[in-house]
Amino acid sequence: MLDWISQHQKLLSLIINLGTLLIWLVYAQLLYLGFRRQRRPRLIINRGKKKDINALCIISNMSAESVFIEYIIATLDTSRGQIVMDVTDFEQQYSDDDDLGSNEEENRKSRRVLNDSSVRENTRQGPLGSGDFLHIGTFNDLIARMARDEGIEIEHHRPKGDLTLDRLTIRLVGIYGPEDMPIGAERSFTLSDNGVYCSLVPESWDTKRMASMRQRRELRKQIQRFNSTNFSASSSFQAQQQDEEKPSDTQ
Repeated sequence: MLDWISQHQKLLSLIINLGTLLIWLVYAQLLYLGFRRQRRPRLIINRGKKKDINALCIISNMSAESVFIEYIIATLDTSRGQIVMDVTDFEQQYSDDDDLGSNEEENRKSRRVLNDSSVRENTRQGPLGSGDFLHIGTFNDLIARMARDEGIEIEHHRPKGDLTLDRLTIRLVGIYGPEDMPIGAERSFTLSDNGVYCSLVPESWDTKRMASMRQRRELRKQIQRFNSTNFSASSSFQAQQQDEEKPSDTQ
C-alpha cells in the first residue's frame, strides 16, 4: 500500500489539490449567493383579506434591509384611455381655503391636531423595514379615487355607461438601503365585471422586480421628472373622451 502511494504520489497530490480547489469554489459560490441575497431588494404587491376588487392592496418588504418607499403610482387602463395617479399620500378631506365660519376656533384646533400628527398618518412615503408590510387601502378605493379625479361616475363598483375598466397596475419606486440608485416593483391586475361583481386577478404569479441597471436608470429619470413637475396625476382618458364627443357636437 505504501509502495503504491509512493509510486502515485504526484497523481494523489494533483487529486487532493483539485478536490481542495473544488471545495473552495463551492464555498466561494455559497458566500457569493449569500451576499447577493443580502443585497437583492424584494418587494411584493398582493391582495389581502379578499380576492375581489374590495381586497386590500398590501405591500411587503422581503428584502434583507429597509426600503424607503418614495412613490406609489397607480395606472388604470380603461376602454377610453389610461389614468395615472400618484397615490403615495392619503386624500385630504380639507382645504386651506375652507371657510372657517362660526366654528373658527374649533376648526383651527382640528387642523392643529392634523398638522401635529405623525407623518405616517398622512403619507405612505417612508422606510419600510425588512419583513414589514403596509396596505394602501382597497383596490376599489384606489379605482374610485382615480375615477373621481377624472369625473367618471362610479355606481356599485362599476362606471356608468359603456365605459369598462380593464387593468389596474401598481408601481413602487424606492431606495434600497445605502444604495443611490432607485429600485422598483410592479404588478398588474386584470379587472373583469360579470354584472354581479368585479373580479381582480393578478396577471402574473409574482411581482415584477425592476432592479437591473437599465431599469434603475429609467426609474431615476422618472423620479426626476416627478420632482420637477410636481407630478400628481396624468391621463389620456380625457383627450380620448373629447375626441369621441366631437362628432356628436357637430351634428
